[in-house]
Amino acid sequence: MRPSGRQLDELRPVSIETDVTKHAEGSCMIKMGDTHVLCTASLEARVPPFIKGSGLGWVTAEYGMLPRSTTSRMRREASAGKQGGRTVEIQRLIGRSLRAGVDRVALGERQITVDCDVIQADGGTRCAAITGGWVALRLAVNKLLKAGDIVTDPLLDPVAAVSCGIYAGQPVLDLDYPEDSEAGTDGNFVMLGNGRLIEVQMSAEGATFSRDQMGQLMDLADKGVAALVAAQKAATGA
Repeated sequence: MRPSGRQLDELRPVSIETDVTKHAEGSCMIKMGDTHVLCTASLEARVPPFIKGSGLGWVTAEYGMLPRSTTSRMRREASAGKQGGRTVEIQRLIGRSLRAGVDRVALGERQITVDCDVIQADGGTRCAAITGGWVALRLAVNKLLKAGDIVTDPLLDPVAAVSCGIYAGQPVLDLDYPEDSEAGTDGNFVMLGNGRLIEVQMSAEGATFSRDQMGQLMDLADKGVAALVAAQKAATGA
């Protein structure tokens, strides 16, 4: 039995509320159970120096956790003067995951920055950030299309992510913190809406895993991402 009482292949309740901030070109609050992430997308008429003049657009991301998003207060990274290694790794994952679903030629020479701020954490924050980040990105691109600033939709397919793992010897979908902290194997699966893989992060936290078990986790990820993509499309009217 899972601590939450969910079935092995059951997602936490998912909700995506759009247009939650006044100024960002795209925004949403995604809730996956008790993990809540605010995602905003900001348009800029510039690109990083390394692609300036190429005609290509750029999508990047920043990620952070509020001090009381966890059970005890975390020190703000700004007060420490630098980002932690985990933060840098996660925001790079979010950026490259979202770029995998973007036609950068069609986007044109402009940058979209997706900010993902964890309001409350209960496991799976990077997956929620990627899933919500795509919604914010979709809404920002819709404004470009509506304004006629671009003529071809640069978003090739939705991008979503979900965690899976081996908990109490069983493969489970969408780990919350009690499961994540005790899982023998933990994995994050980032996929396009068509089922193609962008990135898989798998590690044996307390026990090694077999190829058959990895296949079982992949099957769970397929089901979970399909449900998340449906939620993304419902939220954005896609």
